Amino acid sequence: MSKANNNKNKAFEIGGVTIPPGQRASVEFEVAKLYTHSPLSVTAEVLHGKKPGPVMMINAAIHGDELNGVEVVRQVLESINPATLKGTIIAIPVVNVFGFIHKSRYLPDRRDLNRCFPGSERGSIAGRMAYQIFEQIVRRCTHIVDLHTAAIYRTNLPQIRANLDNEQTNDMAIAFGTPVVIDAALREGSLRSEAEKIGIPVITYEAGEALRFEPYAITAGVKGVKRVMQFLGMIRKSSSRKTAVEPVIARATRWVRAEADGILRSHVSLGQRVSKGQSLASISSPVGSEEIQIYAPQGGIIIGQQTLPLVNEGDAIYHIAFFEEPDKHVEQQVENYLDEVVDDSNNEIKWGIGVA
Repeated sequence: MSKANNNKNKAFEIGGVTIPPGQRASVEFEVAKLYTHSPLSVTAEVLHGKKPGPVMMINAAIHGDELNGVEVVRQVLESINPATLKGTIIAIPVVNVFGFIHKSRYLPDRRDLNRCFPGSERGSIAGRMAYQIFEQIVRRCTHIVDLHTAAIYRTNLPQIRANLDNEQTNDMAIAFGTPVVIDAALREGSLRSEAEKIGIPVITYEAGEALRFEPYAITAGVKGVKRVMQFLGMIRKSSSRKTAVEPVIARATRWVRAEADGILRSHVSLGQRVSKGQSLASISSPVGSEEIQIYAPQGGIIIGQQTLPLVNEGDAIYHIAFFEEPDKHVEQQVENYLDEVVDDSNNEIKWGIGVA
């Protein structure tokens, strides 16, 4: 047999659908039923390359209100030609269909789908959905990029969270190219944890706020996913001469919490460098008769913060990352990165929505 024939891909079978090399197909996976007994399906868009390679899943909206990733998936799909692709993309723009329909993070039973993997065939609705997705789709993959945003009323600096002890995961995290990478512990029941248990490396991209489309977060996500595909040899490397971002690994992170109830006025912004003892925010009553200052417990970079100005005592209001490198260096990396993705989003897409 010739070398050319050896390098030709075979048909890809998933969900009862056979996809020839170089083709694209939509595959429906029934994961639950509504009260009416109507089936509820998760749609996967499959791009099957002409040549063999990795099988990478790109998924969004495991939490149904996290919308930035949905648009990231759409744009990635529109930019990839299966005729030139090596390997296979399984793209799921909306995993938690229930939550997406109701603009909610959770499922109808208030369970977090991302704490229910690998699921149970006879469990709760969350367990059954997780089981079907895990058995029918996840097990077919070799690599996964899981797209998220912060929870409602919070926002995240573009960042990758990954188990850096896994060499394959570490390589994917660095390739994605966000300025900050967090060596995050695996949480039992999460897609990331359960997939890694069966040998599938997973990175989680976090950026922006729930229930919003934010151009900078979307543009950064699209570029990052494509960088991972380039690293894995699935698509050709870009001819862009821009210097690749050198991610900085966070050695620890910490949430700063509100010390009183009231109205919060923030003094710092996402990506900003803060010093130990620096005032981060003021909290006062609506009439402002008393005011409490919130101070940074140590120096670091703001990688997440609450966006709602109404707070209760104990609310997590700032997420600060700490690094081995000088904070000034990290802040400059973040600033350069955000300037680039904001410029790119303004040049490439006419959103009609301002960057927060």
